[in-house]
Amino acid sequence: MVVANMVVTSLFVANMFVTLGAMTPSNERPSRRERPAKPALTRDGIIQAALAIARADGLEKVTMRRVAEQLDTGAASLYVYVRNTADLHAAMLDEILATVDLTPATAAGPWRQRLAAVLTSYSLVLFANPALAQSAMASRPSGPNYLSLIECLLTLLKAGGVPDDQAAWGVDLLMLYATGIAAEQGALSGRAEAHDEYHALVAALRGADTARYPEIARLADQLVSDGDRLAWGFQAVIAGIAATPR
Repeated sequence: MVVANMVVTSLFVANMFVTLGAMTPSNERPSRRERPAKPALTRDGIIQAALAIARADGLEKVTMRRVAEQLDTGAASLYVYVRNTADLHAAMLDEILATVDLTPATAAGPWRQRLAAVLTSYSLVLFANPALAQSAMASRPSGPNYLSLIECLLTLLKAGGVPDDQAAWGVDLLMLYATGIAAEQGALSGRAEAHDEYHALVAALRGADTARYPEIARLADQLVSDGDRLAWGFQAVIAGIAATPR
């Protein structure tokens, strides 16, 4: 009888474990071995995740912690690939510079027009990424796309016969002008009151006291006239670079 009871008890316990196994919740966290492997963390993957956040929520939301959450990893893991947030912003800027059209460097036509075309393409890329346009005023990218852009500008200045020393300093002016215009537009595009502020400025210029501000009153319409100011600005800066010895 004792042996029989032991057999019955064993069968009961075995059935109980089977039943409990069947009752285990289906959403129980799988073992690490059963979970699909995460994609390998890379610098390019980090940059792409950061760009996605910037386009969706703005550059101010691009933090190491937020990017790490996007990639399902810890923030500390990112520092293997990027030094800090400033380095990440610079890398993001370099990434979008890949879309700048550099083909005018090898095209036919007057060198000044070709140079202005490259700079215009650069400006349009920043116009399309207003958050990064503002960041570009402080970031110092050093990636391959940035270097390709600088190489292109120097090549075109050389084609125009601009002395090397003037070209070397002139590139800085060209980039500063193009970046500044884009950053200004980026800042204005994010402010609902910018339209009203512009009309207030136009009214102030056109209504200036002729006795106190005679030149403003005389040129008020010209100060706010329409036209391709970006293209004119490039030509003015290029002409100054070519004509001004160091």
